[in-house]
Amino acid sequence: MSAPADDLVRTTPQGSVRGLRERGIVAWRGIPYAAPPVGPLRFRAPEPAPGWTGVRDATRFGPAAPQDRVQFVGVDATTPLSEDCLTINVIAPDGSAAGDDLPVLVFVHGGAYSVGSSREHPRQGETLVREGGVVYVSFNYRLGAFGYLDFTHWATPERPLESNLGLRDQVAALEWIRDAIRSFGGDPDRVTLSGESSGGNAVTTLMTVPRARGLFAGVIAQSSPPNAVYPPEVTRRWAGEFLEILTHALRDDDLESTSVDDAAELLAVAPTGAIVRAASQLQLRIPDEDPGTICFSPVIDGGFLPERPLDAFKAGRAHPVPLIIGTNDREGSVFTGRRDILATTKPRIRAIFAATKKKSRREIKKHYPGLPSRPAALDFGGDFAFWFPSVKVAERHAVHQPVRFYRFDATTRILRVAGLDAFHGLELWGVYDRMRSPFGWALSLLGGRRAFVRASARTRARWLEFVRTGSVEGWPTYDPFRRRTLIIDVRDRVEHDPRGERRRAWQEFVPHV
Repeated sequence: MSAPADDLVRTTPQGSVRGLRERGIVAWRGIPYAAPPVGPLRFRAPEPAPGWTGVRDATRFGPAAPQDRVQFVGVDATTPLSEDCLTINVIAPDGSAAGDDLPVLVFVHGGAYSVGSSREHPRQGETLVREGGVVYVSFNYRLGAFGYLDFTHWATPERPLESNLGLRDQVAALEWIRDAIRSFGGDPDRVTLSGESSGGNAVTTLMTVPRARGLFAGVIAQSSPPNAVYPPEVTRRWAGEFLEILTHALRDDDLESTSVDDAAELLAVAPTGAIVRAASQLQLRIPDEDPGTICFSPVIDGGFLPERPLDAFKAGRAHPVPLIIGTNDREGSVFTGRRDILATTKPRIRAIFAATKKKSRREIKKHYPGLPSRPAALDFGGDFAFWFPSVKVAERHAVHQPVRFYRFDATTRILRVAGLDAFHGLELWGVYDRMRSPFGWALSLLGGRRAFVRASARTRARWLEFVRTGSVEGWPTYDPFRRRTLIIDVRDRVEHDPRGERRRAWQEFVPHV
């Protein structure tokens, strides 16, 4: 790694930053895009980052948002955690300069809105930058109870509280990109917003957030659970349950330890670790109390997020941008153990069935032989959360804007032997070039590596073409009639309405989606 040079100094609205040059890219890391959400700004909407004088070092990632390192596979023990986590990272091609107006790809990390960070895979995005000549941006946002529980019911004049804090963080990051990215060689009018899993939910939701309008020109949603957005009466109940857990933990000797009358004060003074632990307990409970839901999710607050995103897509009120959206072949196959949050157990599936018509129940069971036993239960839960709602986004947005729909089937031999196949998140290891990591090498222990890497490279090339042009040559658009879908595998192909009978069964089973 060469020493930092003056050409690595770039200007942001807050001040100058110096990055580094390595591996054929230039990078700036850990830049504040909003004020630290601590002290009086805890549980408040993000405020602009304060400025600084001189040149700020931007060679290291900022800390990750507070999270449980064990439950749901959080960040490793070496990653620092802090509530002061709202930082952004930029990677550009070596030799690029301010004002180059290169296309920009922004990635929102996943992790059930409870774990993960933009530093989890430090080299992510570098291959895209080198191959595609794009600027790549990633960032942290508030997670768990800090970002995705709605405490507005307990706000007071002395301690106001806002909703959708993680979602607001994401908009603040996009506004920073709009204002600063030209200094890093990017074009603010050619920003593609992408995300996977809860990051996918973020980008499909942001397509319906009024304040996000005009902040991106295209969207790539990978394995999004688009319907994991809930009305305030539901999110208020979850927040209340969280507050009971927290008050019991901090005031166990108090006979009124479950009272939430002074919730705003409690939220202001509770230790970070206590909030994280209470959030973990809530996340363990909700899949059984409210099967099919994800407790850390955006809320339809009537203001910042005025309506259910799927309704906005249906009415043509989503932002008018082209969309790539899709899922993996077997989304639910890895949601076991620490990831057990989907509707994959007998009681959870029974609760979902109880809210449906008998005829539709018989039909849906035909497509999951052996239900509620596994692996049928895992496929049912994955399709309920990810695949069918993604189909609904595609068919609704396609009436108004170009949509390209995919299914990622590519996998390796060891994953087939293990019964996982193309599981949730697998495409990230290929598209974002993680296959040289220890887990990446383990994926190919029994063979199939070359074919998987080639399929991933073709996918990456399509993503880059979309970022550059807003279209993909040779990939037909989706519509509610032909439903042309790109199947990504050893040999890519286009199919008309793949799993069409299953799709129609889901339409009868959950017509409200």
